[in-house]
Amino acid sequence: MHYFIAEIIGSALLILLGNGVVANTILNKTKGHGGGWIVITFGWAMAVFIGVVSAAAYSGAHLNPAVTIALAVAGKFAWNLVPAYFLAQFIGSALGAFLVWLSYRDHFNETEDPITKLACFSTIPAIRKPMQNLITEIIGTFTLVSGVLYMSVPQVGLGALDALPVAFLVLGIGLSLGGPTGYAINPTRDLAPRVMHALLPMTNKGSSDWGYAWVPIVGPFIGAIFAAMTSVLLLG
Repeated sequence: MHYFIAEIIGSALLILLGNGVVANTILNKTKGHGGGWIVITFGWAMAVFIGVVSAAAYSGAHLNPAVTIALAVAGKFAWNLVPAYFLAQFIGSALGAFLVWLSYRDHFNETEDPITKLACFSTIPAIRKPMQNLITEIIGTFTLVSGVLYMSVPQVGLGALDALPVAFLVLGIGLSLGGPTGYAINPTRDLAPRVMHALLPMTNKGSSDWGYAWVPIVGPFIGAIFAAMTSVLLLG
């Protein structure tokens, strides 16, 4: 499989299952309504696991522009491939968001609160203080990318289970650091679904909150670059 297609598929699965668990938990009249934060964080961890397993052999399963830019800064990825990876991740994330909407279309229409609907696409801070929210996203992404960069690959391969460490890392970030902003830690994970929220038809949809959209884009990039620079200083 071509790396471009692999990044699209992996990113689509990531958002389909990640935003899907949010929709199942918070939209009205779903079987999973009221599942809570623990269900959401476990669902996102499984989304990462499945996305990584699907794409790892073909593209390295970045599925996240912050990971791509960090690997390039650290000298572990070719700069000329960065734009193609970004584009594939955006397309895949938009496709995943569309499939969530398609799966839960009736439930979106049954849910009156526009903020709840937006939360099934993009992150919303618990306390809206953009600079503090930015710091939270920087810390969360620094943790993610540092873990990815420092994680040792087992000498004896585990097959699909090689993706488990990354899934556990995302689970830990969600449980420990996800409360303030909803832990985007991935610029495209937030931006592409936000674009789809703006485009897709829903009753009482409300704003796509573009005034906040820069935070889950800028924060992850800053955190990723810091993590890459730190790894270069420590590991050479």
